[in-house]
Amino acid sequence: MATYIRRREFIFILGGTAAWPLSARAQQPTMPVIGFLHPGSLAMNKRNVASFYQGLAEAGYAEGRNVRVEFRWADNQVGRLPMLAADLVASQVAVIVAAGAIAAPLAAKEATTTIPIVLVATGMIPGLVASLNRPGGNITGLTLVDTGLPGKRLGLVGQMVPQAMMLGYLASPSNSPMFEEQTSEIRQAAQALGREIIVVGGRSDFDFEIAFNTLVQRGAGALVVHNTPSAIERRHTILTLAARHKLPAMYPFSTFVFEGGLMSYGAGGEVFRQVASHYVGKILKGAKPNDLPIQQPTKFELVINLKTARALGIDVPEKLLALANEVIE
Repeated sequence: MATYIRRREFIFILGGTAAWPLSARAQQPTMPVIGFLHPGSLAMNKRNVASFYQGLAEAGYAEGRNVRVEFRWADNQVGRLPMLAADLVASQVAVIVAAGAIAAPLAAKEATTTIPIVLVATGMIPGLVASLNRPGGNITGLTLVDTGLPGKRLGLVGQMVPQAMMLGYLASPSNSPMFEEQTSEIRQAAQALGREIIVVGGRSDFDFEIAFNTLVQRGAGALVVHNTPSAIERRHTILTLAARHKLPAMYPFSTFVFEGGLMSYGAGGEVFRQVASHYVGKILKGAKPNDLPIQQPTKFELVINLKTARALGIDVPEKLLALANEVIE
């Protein structure tokens, strides 16, 4: 069942914002409503939601004072996204934030061609927008493309497991120039580190089973998981396989680490702050999505799960602990 989080519930969860008295709220004029559509759950996105509210505050908006937010969580049931998007449209929200896998922006786009949509998504689907600089239509936002990050992730997991001379790279094979570029980048990074790299791919649970068996058979000592929609949507399968095979892995987002993964390096809650302050705030003040170019995040965070490290028999180097933005005990 999808999770509907209303304003009072969210305030209770964060525990930091006092609700206005009912009498005071009743006297306020109708305020704009932001729809927030996500394929995941609130439990795994509390930090992201808090960052989103921080961004709204920077743009001059406060929950209950001059804006409301309606959350629609699919609770990892991606097939529910079209229904949830349609519900937000029926609620006549002023703008829809479609976050997570690319399925959320696609569902929002199918639901409306007039309500502005701000995406926070992995990759771009041809035809979703006209171009990054001039998106066209009613869509803008942030795209979480991994340009320059595969090599960085490989270096960090190499520090975590310095004895691993054979490293794996799990991606979703495609004929796109970006996939070729990133695969080439990680091969060069492995060579510079004096390591060998095994590139495996998959989109389904069955594919990932085969990929992990290949990595184990070839003696991979650690793994980098590429930022792809299939990896995010099938993250529970990937996490289960990594734990089963006791394979230390670097993931693209902290969600993996909060759910039991070893470490991640990628865009964190900062993207939700930026989406709220730079995109949603401007749209509420009259800006058109077509006038706001789609951008990529510039700040990234390292998150480490010490409990998982202990389960894998890894003594996390002090240097990595010092670099980490967050350490899960």
